[in-house]
Amino acid sequence: MRLEDLTVIKAAPTPGDTKWFQHDRFGMFIHWGLYALPARHEWVKNHERIPTEVYDKYFRHFDPDLYDPELWAKAADEAGMKYFVITTKHHEGFCLWDSAYTDYKSTNTPYGKDILTPMVDAFRARGLRTGFYHSLLDWHHPDYTVDACHPMRDNADYIAQDAGRDITKYVDYLHNQTEELLKKYDPVDIIWFDFSVGPNAKFAGKGKETWRSEELLEKIRKIAPNIIIDDRLQIDQDVKTPEQYMPDGWVKVNGVPVVWEGCHTFSGSWGYYRDEETWKSVDQLLKMLIDSVSMGGNLLLNVGPTGRGEFDERAYDRLRGMGQWMKRHSRSIYGCTQAPLEFECPRDCRYTYNPDKQRLYLHMYNWNFGKIKLTGEVCEHVEYIQLLSDASEMRYSYYPEQQVIDIPLPVKKPLGADIPVLEIFLK
Repeated sequence: MRLEDLTVIKAAPTPGDTKWFQHDRFGMFIHWGLYALPARHEWVKNHERIPTEVYDKYFRHFDPDLYDPELWAKAADEAGMKYFVITTKHHEGFCLWDSAYTDYKSTNTPYGKDILTPMVDAFRARGLRTGFYHSLLDWHHPDYTVDACHPMRDNADYIAQDAGRDITKYVDYLHNQTEELLKKYDPVDIIWFDFSVGPNAKFAGKGKETWRSEELLEKIRKIAPNIIIDDRLQIDQDVKTPEQYMPDGWVKVNGVPVVWEGCHTFSGSWGYYRDEETWKSVDQLLKMLIDSVSMGGNLLLNVGPTGRGEFDERAYDRLRGMGQWMKRHSRSIYGCTQAPLEFECPRDCRYTYNPDKQRLYLHMYNWNFGKIKLTGEVCEHVEYIQLLSDASEMRYSYYPEQQVIDIPLPVKKPLGADIPVLEIFLK
């Protein structure tokens, strides 16, 4: 079979420009807000049923004096990340920029400065594209009504005051702030909304009708026609966003492959959680990145900065480790996607494939003793094989009658290649 006749899956077309997104593959998520001060989960206000007047102590003490966005951008860049997505406003309602529509913002804290603008400038200076996460929920806004996710959902006195709240005023605020962000920081490459609230026996849900999602999307596309929009307005747009799990294969909607991005944490929390200990290893994180690309997807990996404005040292450690691997192996990530379906991948390995350069990348999760074997259709297309880390030739023997290629391996795994990659040039 000719190489051009092999089955290479492509995602369905999208309203926004996802071409760069499907090339770059690797981004940084940043969850930062007042919840960095209690340092026990970004949903702390919800989990502990904290009233706004009590939670406001974090607003009165928010002073990230060590915040240096250039260090953040440097860490992301050196890890091999190509875009970032920052929580402009999480569910707590606190805003990181000097919004004209609220006083609940960083400029009114002891810190006294706009946080978002220098961050956007620093990341853009490093060549990373800009993304904004913006919560649909807002537990601080006076017109946001109680629902199943609200911190005051068990407080009868607070619920009784819902009669005086007007959710349409809040939704106007949501729309206004979205437009404000897109215009102030134009061009914004990604807008990442989160999330709709399902109904339960006690409360009605808040979905696309509440958010006026169609109207909001129309406003966004008018300002930024090519922007990438996620799927959490309950109207699919450009990208599906599986969260905290790895799909079994290329994500599909109604049987059709779509652009997708898995969002994951270094540990079990999105916001800074001082005592959380389920931190993933560099090896595990790299395999999550490789697995995602091998199924045609992206990885958005989250950092939760501290209340003083620094990345957790454990996050820096993982970023450095990933960057060391990416320095020599990013060719197997950027511009790559799922391999042709006819190619059978060896056991304990993952293929990624660059269709433009006609190169196949074999990621070896285990370093076999003696040799590794390619079988089936792929063997007919191999022209040359090298170790990606140092471009050293990997000699091989081809047995066309059996459709087998034997690649001898040295006893020792190559230095500096914790997950070795074979770069296979196809005819």
